Amino acid sequence: MCGIAGVMLRRAAAVPPELEELAVMAGALSHRGPDEFGIYRDRHAGLAHARLSIIDLASGQQPLCNERGTLWVSFNGEIFNYVELRDELVGRGHQFRTRSDTEVIVHAYEEWGAEAFRRFNGQWAVGLWDSERRELILARDPFGVRPLYVTEHAGRLLFASEVKALFAADPTLPRRLDPVGLDELFTFWTPVAPQTVFAGIEEVEPGTVRIYSDDGVRRFRSYDPAFPAGHVGEFPGSLDDAVDEVRAALADATRLRMLRADVPVGSYLSGGLDSSLIAALGLHAKGSNFSTFSLRFEDAEYDETVYQRMMAERLGSDHHEVVVSRGDIARVFPDVIRHIERPVLRTAPAPLFLLSKLVHDAGIKVVLTGEGADEMFAGYDLFREAKVRRFWAAQPMSEKRPKLLDRLYPYLERSPVAQRAVARQFFGRGLDRFRDAGFGHEPRWAGASALKRLFSPALREQAAGRDAKADLLSHLPSGFRAWSSLAQDQYLEVHTLLSGYLLSSQGDRMLMAHSVEGRFPFLDRRVAALAESLPPAYKLKVLDEKHVLKRAAADMVPQAILDRPKQPYRAPDALSFATNEAKEWVAQVASPAAVKDAGCFDPTAVAQLLSKCAARAAAGQFSNADNMGVVGVLSTQLVHHQFIARRPATTPPAVIRTVIDRLLSGASHQASGRAR
Repeated sequence: MCGIAGVMLRRAAAVPPELEELAVMAGALSHRGPDEFGIYRDRHAGLAHARLSIIDLASGQQPLCNERGTLWVSFNGEIFNYVELRDELVGRGHQFRTRSDTEVIVHAYEEWGAEAFRRFNGQWAVGLWDSERRELILARDPFGVRPLYVTEHAGRLLFASEVKALFAADPTLPRRLDPVGLDELFTFWTPVAPQTVFAGIEEVEPGTVRIYSDDGVRRFRSYDPAFPAGHVGEFPGSLDDAVDEVRAALADATRLRMLRADVPVGSYLSGGLDSSLIAALGLHAKGSNFSTFSLRFEDAEYDETVYQRMMAERLGSDHHEVVVSRGDIARVFPDVIRHIERPVLRTAPAPLFLLSKLVHDAGIKVVLTGEGADEMFAGYDLFREAKVRRFWAAQPMSEKRPKLLDRLYPYLERSPVAQRAVARQFFGRGLDRFRDAGFGHEPRWAGASALKRLFSPALREQAAGRDAKADLLSHLPSGFRAWSSLAQDQYLEVHTLLSGYLLSSQGDRMLMAHSVEGRFPFLDRRVAALAESLPPAYKLKVLDEKHVLKRAAADMVPQAILDRPKQPYRAPDALSFATNEAKEWVAQVASPAAVKDAGCFDPTAVAQLLSKCAARAAAGQFSNADNMGVVGVLSTQLVHHQFIARRPATTPPAVIRTVIDRLLSGASHQASGRAR
């Protein structure tokens, strides 16, 4: 795991990349890779690298090149099948100087071009510079585990793992929030790549390769979902066969992620099925001396300690815990947003920020997580909710069918189905459109979109020309309509929330804030393909979510965990900002003057919302809408304050000097190419 960055000239008269500029970019990403720094530059392009050493600690420095010094790479992530690919490439005549997966990327691209990325099983953001063809290749893994941003300015293209490195490299780069990006975030909980919340900055789409040259840019899809169309392409075996296949695929995916590392690997343990199963498989692959890490809450509503400790005891792991309070969330929230670089509608990333610090402080660089299981095997209440609503839609006047809603959200103290009449009115909207794409997600999208009432008139007007939902649904894969309803819901969940929020705001950014790499066995290429092929009833059997996965885990996870109601990870939201730890920074970023300066929200509406929440803080009576509204407003204001108003986001001079000194002294890696 690392941070990558670079510059490519798009006009001959543009300024070539300088050593200090590339060092600034590497320094801005030093939290992602504090172990080593590397730079390559020639007349037309430059690459920068901040390394977190995981594989081939001695000789895996980057940027790294082919034998002739014409193809250079800066790579963030892991290619877990690199050993097999290396053997194949050696058989084809390629010569290797290192034992790293990074060098496999170079030779694989030489051999297969952009098709190479279809062969990779892993998580990656890649910048490849072909100095002979004068082409820059940018690529991202299928699910967007690793981030990659790009912008063009003053005749140059800049790319980086994080937006702050782009801003640090070029102080003249325009800085403003994008109304379209904010409109998407306040619909889907995240902008959908290539859209971002910063005007003029794009995010490379997951599963995509971009090739920039003098002729423009070409795009290549390296991954497409393969849900069955009817029974064509569907898993041919029985449910028992599927259980065996899922267990075997997950075991091998976990083994690769445990053993293909030259540093210790631990595991997150939330207390749910997914992380418990991965931890059990991880221990089986390693054999002993296994570390697990859990997040606890002072608020009993969110705490899962009893299940975490139950699983840790079964594993016999070296178990670590961090207890998080509302005040802790408020204290770290500004730092959390600085790493996320976008607004959020939940505080859930903040406790994960503290959990990754616990991992770092324990001396562990890599952790396994259960992320992706709910998307691959239909674990969310959203999928059950959509199934109930479609069942209801077949007989919309039925009194019995909507009663199935009562079986949803048992873990919520303020469940949206608790008031039956209100629930029927809310979930009964749009039943006549049950065949429409997006039907299953409409309640969530509608709930987030309602927060746009807080937008300023100017922002409303700027975003008015585009319908976020219509635009998303107009760019669906060609086979989408032939998929099952569940497959359609799964695809949209992966394409929006998993990639843009769960793997980014809650995943990569919180892990890398403390130089920790996350690995996700459920997002293994083979596991994902198997999960996509399964009949819907194997995943969601009536209303039993992740049915096949529960059966696959039966002999590895305590029965109490298998039987417990699904409880998605959550954290205290607006109540956190009623604590003393939040008073100073909330007053700074959410004052009427600050809100007016940012221009995103109506100052009066924000003042009323914050006043309402302060008045209700003692009783803890916050609606879901108020919770999201408070978090959304404060996080947006923090983004504006940290990246727009203060205009810092620049690398501290001491960090730049350290990077340059290490490069010039030979303590890190610097290479220059021939001028072409």
